[in-house]
Amino acid sequence: MQHWRKFQAALIFYTCLPLRPKGMLDFRGIAVYAPLIGIFIGSAIACLDLLLGLLKPTPEFIYLRSLLTILLGLLITGGLHLDGAMDTADGLAVTDPNRRLEVMADSHTGAFGAMAAITILLLKVVALAAIRDQRFWILANVWAWARWGQLRAIMAYPYLKAIGKGKFHQEDLHQWQVWLVAILLTMSNLAIAYFFHAIYLGIGITIIGFSLAWLIGAWFNRQFGGHTGDTYGAIVEWTEALSLCAIAFL
Repeated sequence: MQHWRKFQAALIFYTCLPLRPKGMLDFRGIAVYAPLIGIFIGSAIACLDLLLGLLKPTPEFIYLRSLLTILLGLLITGGLHLDGAMDTADGLAVTDPNRRLEVMADSHTGAFGAMAAITILLLKVVALAAIRDQRFWILANVWAWARWGQLRAIMAYPYLKAIGKGKFHQEDLHQWQVWLVAILLTMSNLAIAYFFHAIYLGIGITIIGFSLAWLIGAWFNRQFGGHTGDTYGAIVEWTEALSLCAIAFL
């Protein structure tokens, strides 16, 4: 029951789904459920992608199909992570490191934030359109690893604000939980790969997802000296976009 309540809290925090749970929810420690939310979102958008592919399985429809699939993911999250990626881009555009957090806190979107959002969405749509097989598996997997990258950053790096939406994520989060989630993602991925006789693809997806999730979080930490809720969102968005690009090259 406790795990179900935590999962409900994670759904409410990370998505815009109209859920109305009974009683008060405790949002502490919900970050460990973020990869599971990623599987849920990735599977949901993959269902739409599958349906559109069945309704109109023509090559000319692949870009519109991919666009609608990515936009559904944006709708489910309410742009939560994309907003963080935009604010992070605006912060990185500032040459004075001491002013970056101030710029990121500004509700107005700058030119670099807008360019980052356009780039992320274009990369996702074009890369997904280039992937013709195993799209359901790939979407669920990439969306999960992207949120594992966020989870690892929460565990590994300092939080740069005294208060904020991302601050409480560090409460009740343990290192063993982060690595247990990574092991479970890897094992389930390889099991699916074995079932579909696509072991090399499964290994490739796992290496890409794990590596990019790790490296992007480390890169943002190097730029800022830590993380905020915005950079957590940026990890998710850039891991999704770049992972799809890398998988499209396989």
